[in-house]
Amino acid sequence: MGHEERSRGDHPEDEQLFSGSQIEKLRVALKDYCWLLTRGYAQVSSLKLVGDKFQLTQRQRMLLMRSGCTDEQRQRRLDKHHPLSIIAGSSLYLDGFNILISIEHALAGGFVFIGQDGCYRDLASVHGTYKRVQQTQEAIRLVGITLQELQVGNTTWLLDRPVSNSGRLRDMLVEIAFQNGWDWQIHLCQSPDEELKRITGTVVSSDSVILDAVDDWFHLSQQVIDRHVQNANLTDLRDI
Repeated sequence: MGHEERSRGDHPEDEQLFSGSQIEKLRVALKDYCWLLTRGYAQVSSLKLVGDKFQLTQRQRMLLMRSGCTDEQRQRRLDKHHPLSIIAGSSLYLDGFNILISIEHALAGGFVFIGQDGCYRDLASVHGTYKRVQQTQEAIRLVGITLQELQVGNTTWLLDRPVSNSGRLRDMLVEIAFQNGWDWQIHLCQSPDEELKRITGTVVSSDSVILDAVDDWFHLSQQVIDRHVQNANLTDLRDI
Protein backbone atom coordinates (compact mmCIF):
# COMPACT_ATOMS: atom_id res chain seq x y z
CA MET A 1 0.00 0.00 0.00
CA GLY A 2 1.47 3.36 -1.04
CA HIS A 3 1.46 6.40 1.18
CA GLU A 4 -1.26 7.90 -1.04
CA GLU A 5 -3.63 5.26 0.34
CA ARG A 6 -2.50 5.03 3.96
CA SER A 7 -4.07 7.22 6.60
CA ARG A 8 -3.23 7.98 10.25
CA GLY A 9 -6.85 7.41 11.31
CA ASP A 10 -8.42 5.50 14.15
CA HIS A 11 -8.25 1.87 15.12
CA PRO A 12 -11.29 -0.04 13.75
CA GLU A 13 -12.75 -0.41 17.26
CA ASP A 14 -12.35 3.23 18.31
CA GLU A 15 -15.76 4.38 17.11
CA GLN A 16 -17.34 1.92 19.54
CA LEU A 17 -14.82 2.33 22.36
CA PHE A 18 -15.07 6.12 22.42
CA SER A 19 -18.75 6.69 21.66
CA GLY A 20 -20.86 9.10 23.73
CA SER A 21 -21.82 6.67 26.50
CA GLN A 22 -18.28 5.30 26.70
CA ILE A 23 -16.80 8.79 26.97
CA GLU A 24 -19.02 9.59 29.96
CA LYS A 25 -17.75 6.43 31.64
CA LEU A 26 -14.15 7.28 30.75
CA ARG A 27 -14.47 10.76 32.25
CA VAL A 28 -15.48 9.25 35.58
CA ALA A 29 -12.75 6.60 35.29
CA LEU A 30 -10.11 9.26 34.57
CA LYS A 31 -11.22 11.25 37.61
CA ASP A 32 -10.85 8.16 39.81
CA TYR A 33 -7.50 7.27 38.24
CA CYS A 34 -6.09 10.77 38.84
CA TRP A 35 -7.44 10.72 42.41
CA LEU A 36 -5.45 7.56 43.12
CA LEU A 37 -2.29 8.90 41.47
CA THR A 38 -2.54 12.14 43.46
CA ARG A 39 -2.65 10.15 46.68
CA GLY A 40 0.52 8.24 45.86
CA TYR A 41 -0.86 4.99 44.49
CA ALA A 42 1.32 3.35 41.82
CA GLN A 43 0.37 3.85 38.18
CA VAL A 44 0.12 0.15 37.35
CA SER A 45 -2.05 -0.80 40.31
CA SER A 46 -4.22 2.33 39.92
CA LEU A 47 -4.81 1.60 36.25
CA LYS A 48 -5.76 -2.01 37.00
CA LEU A 49 -8.08 -1.04 39.84
CA VAL A 50 -9.93 1.58 37.82
CA GLY A 51 -9.84 -0.44 34.61
CA ASP A 52 -11.35 -3.47 36.31
CA LYS A 53 -13.96 -1.37 38.12
CA PHE A 54 -15.22 0.16 34.86
CA GLN A 55 -14.54 -2.96 32.74
CA LEU A 56 -12.32 -1.04 30.36
CA THR A 57 -10.63 -2.57 27.34
CA GLN A 58 -6.87 -2.45 26.90
CA ARG A 59 -7.18 0.47 24.50
CA GLN A 60 -9.38 2.42 26.90
CA ARG A 61 -6.87 1.78 29.68
CA MET A 62 -4.12 3.10 27.42
CA LEU A 63 -6.13 6.27 27.00
CA LEU A 64 -6.41 6.68 30.78
CA MET A 65 -2.68 6.14 31.18
CA ARG A 66 -1.87 8.80 28.57
CA SER A 67 -4.46 11.27 29.85
CA GLY A 68 -4.02 11.01 33.62
CA CYS A 69 -1.65 12.72 36.04
CA THR A 70 -1.52 13.88 39.64
CA ASP A 71 -2.88 17.26 40.71
CA GLU A 72 0.69 18.40 41.32
CA GLN A 73 1.84 17.30 37.86
CA ARG A 74 -1.10 19.08 36.27
CA GLN A 75 -0.39 22.35 38.07
CA ARG A 76 3.36 22.22 37.39
CA ARG A 77 2.77 21.60 33.68
CA LEU A 78 0.35 24.52 33.53
CA ASP A 79 2.83 26.75 35.38
CA LYS A 80 5.66 25.84 32.98
CA HIS A 81 3.65 26.39 29.80
CA HIS A 82 5.11 29.18 27.66
CA PRO A 83 2.38 31.85 27.30
CA LEU A 84 1.00 32.34 23.80
CA SER A 85 1.22 36.10 24.31
CA ILE A 86 5.04 36.01 24.38
CA ILE A 87 5.77 33.16 21.98
CA ALA A 88 6.79 35.54 19.16
CA GLY A 89 10.54 35.45 18.62
CA SER A 90 11.03 32.35 20.77
CA SER A 91 13.14 29.43 19.57
CA LEU A 92 11.29 26.12 19.69
CA TYR A 93 12.61 22.56 19.95
CA LEU A 94 10.12 20.06 18.55
CA ASP A 95 9.61 16.45 19.57
CA GLY A 96 9.26 15.70 15.86
CA PHE A 97 7.38 12.42 15.65
CA ASN A 98 5.20 13.38 18.62
CA ILE A 99 3.78 16.52 17.05
CA LEU A 100 3.72 15.31 13.45
CA ILE A 101 1.78 12.12 14.19
CA SER A 102 -0.71 14.08 16.31
CA ILE A 103 -1.44 16.48 13.45
CA GLU A 104 -1.61 13.65 10.88
CA HIS A 105 -4.06 11.83 13.14
CA ALA A 106 -6.24 14.92 13.60
CA LEU A 107 -6.30 15.58 9.84
CA ALA A 108 -7.44 11.99 9.25
CA GLY A 109 -10.43 12.54 11.54
CA GLY A 110 -9.03 10.42 14.34
CA PHE A 111 -9.99 10.89 17.98
CA VAL A 112 -7.98 13.57 19.75
CA PHE A 113 -8.43 13.72 23.51
CA ILE A 114 -7.88 16.53 26.01
CA GLY A 115 -6.28 14.99 29.08
CA GLN A 116 -6.26 16.06 32.72
CA ASP A 117 -3.42 18.53 32.09
CA GLY A 118 -5.18 20.11 29.10
CA CYS A 119 -2.84 18.53 26.53
CA TYR A 120 -4.14 17.19 23.22
CA ARG A 121 -3.24 13.52 22.80
CA ASP A 122 -4.20 10.54 20.66
CA LEU A 123 -3.61 6.81 20.64
CA ALA A 124 -1.48 6.71 17.49
CA SER A 125 2.14 5.64 17.89
CA VAL A 126 5.30 4.63 16.07
CA HIS A 127 6.57 1.11 16.69
CA GLY A 128 10.09 1.30 15.31
CA THR A 129 8.97 2.39 11.83
CA TYR A 130 7.51 5.66 10.59
CA LYS A 131 5.42 5.41 7.43
CA ARG A 132 4.46 8.45 5.44
CA VAL A 133 0.70 8.77 5.04
CA GLN A 134 -1.78 10.87 3.06
CA GLN A 135 -1.70 13.61 5.67
CA THR A 136 2.08 13.92 6.15
CA GLN A 137 2.82 16.82 3.81
CA GLU A 138 -0.26 18.72 4.91
CA ALA A 139 0.64 18.19 8.58
CA ILE A 140 4.14 19.60 7.98
CA ARG A 141 2.70 22.54 6.05
CA LEU A 142 0.23 23.37 8.82
CA VAL A 143 2.96 23.26 11.45
CA GLY A 144 4.98 25.68 9.34
CA ILE A 145 2.05 28.03 8.73
CA THR A 146 1.20 28.07 12.43
CA LEU A 147 4.80 28.83 13.38
CA GLN A 148 4.71 31.71 10.89
CA GLU A 149 1.45 33.04 12.33
CA LEU A 150 2.94 32.92 15.82
CA GLN A 151 6.10 34.67 14.55
CA VAL A 152 8.30 32.04 16.17
CA GLY A 153 12.06 32.37 15.78
CA ASN A 154 14.32 29.41 15.04
CA THR A 155 12.67 25.98 14.94
CA THR A 156 14.61 22.79 15.60
CA TRP A 157 13.06 19.39 14.89
CA LEU A 158 14.45 16.38 16.76
CA LEU A 159 13.74 12.96 15.19
CA ASP A 160 14.51 9.48 16.51
CA ARG A 161 17.40 8.10 14.49
CA PRO A 162 16.56 4.46 15.42
CA VAL A 163 13.07 4.80 13.88
CA SER A 164 13.03 3.44 10.34
CA ASN A 165 12.44 6.10 7.64
CA SER A 166 13.45 8.94 9.99
CA GLY A 167 16.08 9.94 7.41
CA ARG A 168 13.44 10.19 4.70
CA LEU A 169 11.25 12.32 6.93
CA ARG A 170 14.22 14.59 7.66
CA ASP A 171 14.78 15.05 3.91
CA MET A 172 11.09 15.91 3.44
CA LEU A 173 11.20 18.47 6.24
CA VAL A 174 14.37 20.04 4.79
CA GLU A 175 12.78 20.28 1.34
CA ILE A 176 9.48 21.78 2.53
CA ALA A 177 11.29 24.26 4.79
CA PHE A 178 13.52 25.34 1.89
CA GLN A 179 10.56 25.77 -0.46
CA ASN A 180 8.79 28.02 2.04
CA GLY A 181 11.79 29.87 3.42
CA TRP A 182 11.26 28.52 6.92
CA ASP A 183 14.17 28.71 9.35
CA TRP A 184 14.21 25.04 10.41
CA GLN A 185 16.98 22.81 11.67
CA ILE A 186 16.30 19.07 11.57
CA HIS A 187 18.42 16.69 13.66
CA LEU A 188 18.43 12.92 13.92
CA CYS A 189 19.11 11.91 17.54
CA GLN A 190 19.67 8.58 19.17
CA SER A 191 17.26 9.62 21.92
CA PRO A 192 15.34 12.87 21.32
CA ASP A 193 13.58 12.50 24.68
CA GLU A 194 16.88 12.73 26.54
CA GLU A 195 18.05 15.62 24.35
CA LEU A 196 14.82 17.55 24.94
CA LYS A 197 15.03 17.05 28.71
CA ARG A 198 18.44 18.78 28.72
CA ILE A 199 17.53 21.69 26.47
CA THR A 200 17.49 25.21 27.89
CA GLY A 201 14.69 26.62 25.80
CA THR A 202 11.07 26.08 24.85
CA VAL A 203 10.21 22.44 24.10
CA VAL A 204 7.24 21.26 22.04
CA SER A 205 5.83 17.87 23.07
CA SER A 206 2.81 16.23 24.68
CA ASP A 207 4.89 13.40 26.15
CA SER A 208 4.23 13.44 29.89
CA VAL A 209 7.76 12.36 30.79
CA ILE A 210 9.21 15.26 28.81
CA LEU A 211 6.71 17.79 30.17
CA ASP A 212 7.62 16.85 33.74
CA ALA A 213 11.36 17.18 33.03
CA VAL A 214 11.57 20.50 31.16
CA ASP A 215 11.27 24.03 32.53
CA ASP A 216 9.53 25.59 29.53
CA TRP A 217 7.17 24.02 26.97
CA PHE A 218 4.62 25.15 24.39
CA HIS A 219 1.44 23.38 23.27
CA LEU A 220 1.95 23.76 19.52
CA SER A 221 -0.33 20.88 18.49
CA GLN A 222 -3.26 22.66 20.15
CA GLN A 223 -2.52 25.80 18.15
CA VAL A 224 -2.27 23.88 14.86
CA ILE A 225 -5.45 21.88 15.44
CA ASP A 226 -7.53 24.77 16.78
CA ARG A 227 -6.47 27.11 13.98
CA HIS A 228 -6.34 24.83 10.95
CA VAL A 229 -8.01 21.44 11.43
CA GLN A 230 -11.67 22.15 10.86
CA ASN A 231 -14.10 19.75 12.51
CA ALA A 232 -11.31 18.02 14.44
CA ASN A 233 -12.66 15.03 16.37
CA LEU A 234 -11.79 16.56 19.74
CA THR A 235 -13.03 15.08 23.02
CA ASP A 236 -12.44 16.66 26.43
CA LEU A 237 -11.93 13.97 29.09
CA ARG A 238 -11.67 16.35 32.00
CA ASP A 239 -14.43 16.50 34.61
CA ILE A 240 -16.45 19.34 33.09
